[in-house]
Amino acid sequence: MSLLSPSLEAFWAVVQKGTVLEAAKMVNLTQTGVTQRIRSLEKQLGVTLFTRSRKGMRLTNEGESLLRYVQAARDLEGDTLAKLSGKKSAATIEVCISGTSTLMRSRVIPRVSAILKKHPQLRVRFDLTEADNIVGKLKNGFAQLAAMPANQVGLELDSKMLAPEKYILVGPSSWKKRSLSDILEKECIIDHDPSDMVTFDLLKKYKLNKKARPERHYANNIDALTSMIQHGAGYSVLTAEYAQDFIKDGSLIVLDKTMFLDDPVALAWYPRNEMPLYFKDLIEAITKK
Repeated sequence: MSLLSPSLEAFWAVVQKGTVLEAAKMVNLTQTGVTQRIRSLEKQLGVTLFTRSRKGMRLTNEGESLLRYVQAARDLEGDTLAKLSGKKSAATIEVCISGTSTLMRSRVIPRVSAILKKHPQLRVRFDLTEADNIVGKLKNGFAQLAAMPANQVGLELDSKMLAPEKYILVGPSSWKKRSLSDILEKECIIDHDPSDMVTFDLLKKYKLNKKARPERHYANNIDALTSMIQHGAGYSVLTAEYAQDFIKDGSLIVLDKTMFLDDPVALAWYPRNEMPLYFKDLIEAITKK
Protein backbone atom coordinates (compact mmCIF):
# COMPACT_ATOMS: atom_id res chain seq x y z
CA MET A 1 0.00 0.00 0.00
CA SER A 2 1.18 3.53 -0.81
CA LEU A 3 -0.17 6.85 0.40
CA LEU A 4 1.12 8.57 -2.75
CA SER A 5 -1.29 9.27 -5.59
CA PRO A 6 -0.97 7.06 -8.71
CA SER A 7 0.57 10.00 -10.61
CA LEU A 8 3.23 10.52 -7.93
CA GLU A 9 3.93 6.78 -7.89
CA ALA A 10 4.54 6.94 -11.65
CA PHE A 11 6.76 9.99 -11.17
CA TRP A 12 8.77 8.17 -8.49
CA ALA A 13 9.16 5.11 -10.70
CA VAL A 14 10.54 7.17 -13.60
CA VAL A 15 13.03 8.86 -11.26
CA GLN A 16 14.16 5.50 -9.88
CA LYS A 17 14.47 3.70 -13.21
CA GLY A 18 15.45 6.53 -15.55
CA THR A 19 13.22 5.40 -18.42
CA VAL A 20 9.49 5.09 -18.98
CA LEU A 21 9.92 1.48 -20.10
CA GLU A 22 11.55 0.36 -16.83
CA ALA A 23 9.21 2.54 -14.77
CA ALA A 24 6.22 0.84 -16.40
CA LYS A 25 7.52 -2.55 -15.24
CA MET A 26 7.99 -1.21 -11.71
CA VAL A 27 4.37 -0.01 -11.35
CA ASN A 28 2.76 -2.70 -13.53
CA LEU A 29 1.51 -0.30 -16.18
CA THR A 30 2.04 0.12 -19.91
CA GLN A 31 4.48 2.77 -21.11
CA THR A 32 1.48 4.75 -22.32
CA GLY A 33 -0.09 4.52 -18.86
CA VAL A 34 3.05 5.92 -17.18
CA THR A 35 3.38 8.69 -19.77
CA GLN A 36 -0.27 9.69 -19.31
CA ARG A 37 0.14 9.90 -15.53
CA ILE A 38 3.27 12.05 -15.86
CA ARG A 39 1.53 14.37 -18.34
CA SER A 40 -1.49 14.61 -16.06
CA LEU A 41 0.74 15.53 -13.14
CA GLU A 42 2.59 18.15 -15.22
CA LYS A 43 -0.74 19.65 -16.35
CA GLN A 44 -2.03 19.72 -12.78
CA LEU A 45 1.12 21.47 -11.50
CA GLY A 46 1.61 23.65 -14.56
CA VAL A 47 5.27 22.68 -14.96
CA THR A 48 7.51 20.36 -16.94
CA LEU A 49 8.96 17.64 -14.70
CA PHE A 50 11.28 15.83 -17.11
CA THR A 51 13.33 16.48 -20.21
CA ARG A 52 13.84 13.55 -22.54
CA SER A 53 17.26 12.61 -23.92
CA ARG A 54 19.07 9.60 -25.36
CA LYS A 55 20.22 8.75 -21.85
CA GLY A 56 16.67 8.68 -20.52
CA MET A 57 14.50 11.02 -18.47
CA ARG A 58 16.22 13.89 -16.67
CA LEU A 59 14.55 15.97 -13.98
CA THR A 60 13.99 19.68 -14.51
CA ASN A 61 14.48 22.10 -11.61
CA GLU A 62 10.76 21.80 -10.90
CA GLY A 63 11.06 18.02 -11.04
CA GLU A 64 13.88 18.11 -8.50
CA SER A 65 11.69 20.15 -6.14
CA LEU A 66 8.82 17.66 -6.47
CA LEU A 67 11.23 14.80 -5.92
CA ARG A 68 12.24 16.15 -2.52
CA TYR A 69 8.56 16.26 -1.52
CA VAL A 70 8.04 12.66 -2.67
CA GLN A 71 11.17 11.48 -0.83
CA ALA A 72 10.00 13.12 2.39
CA ALA A 73 6.54 11.57 1.98
CA ARG A 74 8.00 8.11 1.40
CA ASP A 75 10.28 8.52 4.42
CA LEU A 76 7.29 8.97 6.69
CA GLU A 77 4.99 6.56 4.91
CA GLY A 78 6.24 3.38 6.58
CA ASP A 79 6.01 4.81 10.09
CA THR A 80 2.56 6.27 9.41
CA LEU A 81 1.13 3.02 8.06
CA ALA A 82 2.67 1.12 10.97
CA LYS A 83 1.07 3.47 13.51
CA LEU A 84 -2.30 3.21 11.79
CA SER A 85 -2.16 -0.59 11.82
CA GLY A 86 -0.60 -0.86 15.27
CA LYS A 87 2.32 -2.87 13.94
CA LYS A 88 6.03 -2.24 13.70
CA SER A 89 7.19 -0.93 10.35
CA ALA A 90 8.51 -3.70 8.12
CA ALA A 91 8.74 -1.81 4.84
CA THR A 92 12.20 -1.68 3.32
CA ILE A 93 13.69 1.81 3.16
CA GLU A 94 16.53 2.67 0.79
CA VAL A 95 19.02 5.49 1.38
CA CYS A 96 21.92 6.48 -0.84
CA ILE A 97 24.92 8.24 0.70
CA SER A 98 27.39 9.89 -1.68
CA GLY A 99 30.87 11.08 -0.83
CA THR A 100 34.51 11.19 -1.84
CA SER A 101 36.36 7.87 -1.80
CA THR A 102 38.66 8.54 1.15
CA LEU A 103 35.98 10.05 3.36
CA MET A 104 33.50 7.28 2.61
CA ARG A 105 35.99 4.47 3.20
CA SER A 106 37.65 5.77 6.32
CA ARG A 107 34.68 7.32 8.10
CA VAL A 108 31.19 7.06 6.58
CA ILE A 109 30.99 3.36 5.71
CA PRO A 110 32.32 2.04 9.06
CA ARG A 111 30.06 4.33 11.09
CA VAL A 112 26.90 3.65 9.11
CA SER A 113 27.57 -0.10 9.02
CA ALA A 114 27.77 -0.12 12.81
CA ILE A 115 24.15 1.07 13.25
CA LEU A 116 22.39 -0.98 10.55
CA LYS A 117 21.25 -3.63 13.05
CA LYS A 118 19.27 -0.93 14.86
CA HIS A 119 17.25 -0.39 11.67
CA PRO A 120 16.79 -3.80 10.01
CA GLN A 121 14.42 -2.32 7.42
CA LEU A 122 17.14 0.06 6.17
CA ARG A 123 19.07 -0.64 2.96
CA VAL A 124 22.04 1.61 2.19
CA ARG A 125 23.79 2.35 -1.08
CA PHE A 126 27.28 3.80 -0.64
CA ASP A 127 28.18 5.90 -3.67
CA LEU A 128 31.89 6.70 -3.88
CA THR A 129 32.30 9.56 -6.30
CA GLU A 130 34.32 12.65 -7.15
CA ALA A 131 33.74 15.85 -5.20
CA ASP A 132 32.42 17.76 -8.23
CA ASN A 133 29.55 15.27 -8.71
CA ILE A 134 28.17 15.17 -5.19
CA VAL A 135 25.83 18.18 -5.13
CA GLY A 136 24.26 17.10 -8.42
CA LYS A 137 23.47 13.68 -6.97
CA LEU A 138 21.60 15.32 -4.10
CA LYS A 139 19.69 17.58 -6.51
CA ASN A 140 18.56 14.82 -8.85
CA GLY A 141 17.51 12.54 -6.01
CA PHE A 142 20.14 9.86 -6.54
CA ALA A 143 21.54 10.50 -3.04
CA GLN A 144 19.77 11.56 0.15
CA LEU A 145 22.91 12.28 2.20
CA ALA A 146 26.24 13.59 0.95
CA ALA A 147 29.65 13.90 2.59
CA MET A 148 31.37 16.69 0.72
CA PRO A 149 33.81 19.62 0.87
CA ALA A 150 32.25 22.24 3.12
CA ASN A 151 32.60 24.99 0.52
CA GLN A 152 30.19 23.14 -1.79
CA VAL A 153 27.26 23.17 0.64
CA GLY A 154 24.62 25.55 -0.75
CA LEU A 155 22.20 27.68 1.23
CA GLU A 156 19.29 25.43 0.24
CA LEU A 157 20.85 22.48 2.10
CA ASP A 158 20.90 21.50 5.75
CA SER A 159 24.32 20.36 6.94
CA LYS A 160 26.57 19.51 9.87
CA MET A 161 30.31 19.93 9.93
CA LEU A 162 32.50 16.85 10.21
CA ALA A 163 36.00 16.69 11.60
CA PRO A 164 38.21 17.96 8.76
CA GLU A 165 40.13 15.57 6.56
CA LYS A 166 43.86 15.86 7.27
CA TYR A 167 45.99 15.45 4.15
CA ILE A 168 49.56 14.24 4.47
CA LEU A 169 52.36 13.84 1.91
CA VAL A 170 53.20 10.19 1.24
CA GLY A 171 55.59 8.14 -0.87
CA PRO A 172 56.71 4.51 -1.21
CA SER A 173 58.64 2.81 1.56
CA SER A 174 61.65 2.47 -0.79
CA TRP A 175 62.22 6.23 -0.42
CA LYS A 176 62.88 6.09 3.34
CA LYS A 177 66.42 7.43 3.11
CA ARG A 178 65.74 10.16 0.55
CA SER A 179 65.38 13.82 1.45
CA LEU A 180 62.18 15.69 0.63
CA SER A 181 64.08 18.19 -1.52
CA ASP A 182 65.53 15.34 -3.60
CA ILE A 183 62.08 13.81 -4.06
CA LEU A 184 60.49 17.13 -5.10
CA GLU A 185 63.29 17.74 -7.59
CA LYS A 186 63.34 14.30 -9.23
CA GLU A 187 59.92 12.67 -8.80
CA CYS A 188 56.44 13.35 -10.18
CA ILE A 189 53.27 14.13 -8.30
CA ILE A 190 50.37 11.69 -8.76
CA ASP A 191 46.91 13.27 -8.65
CA HIS A 192 43.37 12.28 -9.62
CA ASP A 193 43.16 14.59 -12.64
CA PRO A 194 44.48 17.97 -13.88
CA SER A 195 41.95 19.87 -11.74
CA ASP A 196 43.13 18.14 -8.53
CA MET A 197 45.36 20.72 -6.81
CA VAL A 198 45.45 19.37 -3.24
CA THR A 199 49.08 18.20 -3.44
CA PHE A 200 50.19 21.58 -4.78
CA ASP A 201 48.09 23.32 -2.10
CA LEU A 202 49.87 21.40 0.65
CA LEU A 203 53.28 22.20 -0.84
CA LYS A 204 52.26 25.84 -1.28
CA LYS A 205 51.37 26.06 2.41
CA TYR A 206 55.02 25.30 3.19
CA LYS A 207 56.39 27.36 0.27
CA LEU A 208 57.61 24.25 -1.54
CA ASN A 209 55.31 24.29 -4.57
CA LYS A 210 57.90 25.93 -6.83
CA LYS A 211 60.39 23.16 -6.04
CA ALA A 212 58.03 20.44 -7.30
CA ARG A 213 58.07 19.28 -10.91
CA PRO A 214 55.03 20.68 -12.75
CA GLU A 215 54.29 17.57 -14.81
CA ARG A 216 52.16 14.94 -13.08
CA HIS A 217 50.82 11.40 -13.36
CA TYR A 218 47.05 10.90 -13.02
CA ALA A 219 44.86 8.10 -11.66
CA ASN A 220 41.16 8.85 -11.19
CA ASN A 221 40.65 6.00 -8.76
CA ILE A 222 41.99 6.03 -5.20
CA ASP A 223 43.06 2.37 -5.34
CA ALA A 224 45.03 2.95 -8.55
CA LEU A 225 46.57 6.13 -7.18
CA THR A 226 47.65 4.39 -3.98
CA SER A 227 49.09 1.48 -5.96
CA MET A 228 51.11 3.86 -8.13
CA ILE A 229 52.62 5.43 -5.02
CA GLN A 230 53.42 2.02 -3.53
CA HIS A 231 55.24 1.04 -6.74
CA GLY A 232 57.36 4.18 -6.75
CA ALA A 233 55.74 6.00 -9.69
CA GLY A 234 55.57 9.20 -7.66
CA TYR A 235 54.24 10.84 -4.51
CA SER A 236 50.92 12.40 -3.53
CA VAL A 237 48.70 13.45 -0.66
CA LEU A 238 46.27 11.09 1.05
CA THR A 239 44.08 11.65 4.07
CA ALA A 240 45.69 10.48 7.30
CA GLU A 241 42.68 8.26 8.07
CA TYR A 242 42.85 6.50 4.71
CA ALA A 243 46.65 6.21 4.66
CA GLN A 244 47.11 4.83 8.18
CA ASP A 245 46.74 1.15 7.24
CA PHE A 246 49.27 1.47 4.40
CA ILE A 247 51.70 3.27 6.69
CA LYS A 248 51.20 0.58 9.33
CA ASP A 249 51.91 -2.26 6.88
CA GLY A 250 55.03 -0.47 5.64
CA SER A 251 53.99 0.03 2.00
CA LEU A 252 53.82 3.83 2.37
CA ILE A 253 55.77 6.39 4.35
CA VAL A 254 55.03 9.97 5.39
CA LEU A 255 57.55 12.16 3.59
CA ASP A 256 57.46 14.90 6.23
CA LYS A 257 55.54 14.38 9.47
CA THR A 258 55.36 18.13 10.16
CA MET A 259 53.44 18.87 6.96
CA PHE A 260 49.66 18.57 6.66
CA LEU A 261 46.66 20.31 5.13
CA ASP A 262 43.21 20.38 6.74
CA ASP A 263 40.23 20.20 4.39
CA PRO A 264 36.85 21.21 5.95
CA VAL A 265 34.09 18.69 5.13
CA ALA A 266 30.38 18.49 5.91
CA LEU A 267 27.43 16.14 5.71
CA ALA A 268 24.57 17.68 3.74
CA TRP A 269 20.94 16.86 2.92
CA TYR A 270 17.82 18.66 1.76
CA PRO A 271 15.65 20.00 4.62
CA ARG A 272 12.79 17.82 5.87
CA ASN A 273 9.83 19.01 7.91
CA GLU A 274 9.77 15.73 9.80
CA MET A 275 12.86 13.56 9.99
CA PRO A 276 12.46 9.79 10.49
CA LEU A 277 14.44 8.18 13.30
CA TYR A 278 16.67 6.19 10.94
CA PHE A 279 17.63 9.41 9.11
CA LYS A 280 18.48 11.14 12.39
CA ASP A 281 20.56 8.13 13.45
CA LEU A 282 22.48 8.15 10.15
CA ILE A 283 23.33 11.83 10.56
CA GLU A 284 24.33 11.36 14.19
CA ALA A 285 26.55 8.37 13.41
CA ILE A 286 28.36 10.05 10.52
CA THR A 287 28.89 13.40 12.27
CA LYS A 288 29.86 12.04 15.67
CA LYS A 289 33.15 13.61 16.79
